[in-house]
Amino acid sequence: MILALHPTLIVSAALFSLGLYTVLSRRNAVAVLMGVELILNSANLQFAAFSRFTTGKLDGQVFALFVIVLAAAEAAVALAIILAIHHNARSIQVDDADRLRDDV
Repeated sequence: MILALHPTLIVSAALFSLGLYTVLSRRNAVAVLMGVELILNSANLQFAAFSRFTTGKLDGQVFALFVIVLAAAEAAVALAIILAIHHNARSIQVDDADRLRDDV
């Protein structure tokens, strides 16, 4: 079964749009992180699709693996920051993180 590039790009664009909408519309920090992960997954899908349909080599898949590793590290650091904000501000709302700034 031969797949075309066009449907893959449509799915990737839909994932990117949903992720962008989530990042821009949510105030909860965990929901914002989920939106960022959707955006990164859409990029991974495009890397793999373009690699398969243009050169046929594994360059895009390898690059997608690096992005997945970086996304996992980003999620771990971001969740640690969110836990620190929750510990200090008792909230995980993005707007409440501004209260943690030290006014000099």
